This record gives sequence, C-alpha cells and structure tokens, in this order.
Amino acid sequence: MPLKTQVDEPPTMNLIPMVDMMFNLIIFLLATTSFASMERNIGLKVPEVIDKGSLTAAPERKVINVFRDGHIEIDDVRGPRRVSLADLTRWLSAKRAQYADLGVIVRGDGRGAFQHVAEVLNACKQAGIKELGITVRLTTSEK
Repeated sequence: MPLKTQVDEPPTMNLIPMVDMMFNLIIFLLATTSFASMERNIGLKVPEVIDKGSLTAAPERKVINVFRDGHIEIDDVRGPRRVSLADLTRWLSAKRAQYADLGVIVRGDGRGAFQHVAEVLNACKQAGIKELGITVRLTTSEK
C-alpha cells in the first residue's frame, strides 16, 4: 500500500468570481442611478398644491370582545367597558361618524355560542361598519 510522502497544498479561495460580481453590482447601480436622473429631467410641469399640514392617520381598528356568557366589552378610551347590543350600535355609529372607514375586530370566545358573535356582527352592520374582522388562533395540530 503506497503511503503519501508529500504534503498537499492548503486549499485557496478563488477571489476572481467575487470581484466579477462586485463589478457587475457597481455597473448596475450606476446604470439605474443615471436612469433615475434622466427621468427627473423630462420637460413636464407637475401640478402644484398648497401644504395644509399632514393628514391624520387612520385610527386603529376597534376591538369588540364577546364572552362565552354573551356579554360584550369594547376597548374605549377609558379602558375595557361592558356594553349592551344597543349601546354597541350607538357607540359604533358615533365612532363611524368621526371616521367613515372605521374597522372593527370581533373576538369571540371559542367555547361560546356563535349566536352571540353573530349578534355583534349584525350590530356592526347596523352601524354601517364595512371593514369587519374575526380573530382566530392558528394551531399546529388537529384535535
């Protein structure tokens, strides 16, 4: 059995492909930068407007919690508050008057009757809410 008597050279890293890629990236960057400047030089008169301040951000979606026994809680400025269906409809109508595209998230107890959630969804519809969401939790296994 022949034994190896000479020592192999340690492997070296070939830097040429990496340098080639860097040159390609630089060329691409220079080409796209010059296109952006050419686009700004087009002889076009852009419409003018007067700045009256920044637009207000859309309010966060209102969260409505529906518990197993059917009672309803809303997250108001003062914190969670228990309300009836009629109060919920009035509250949502008032909030919708402030912001027409108000969104609502309904969180129902998974062990409760869906009838309670359906009543809350109907109250949202009566208040004119168009953006509704129902929260669920994703699980990794089937039961």
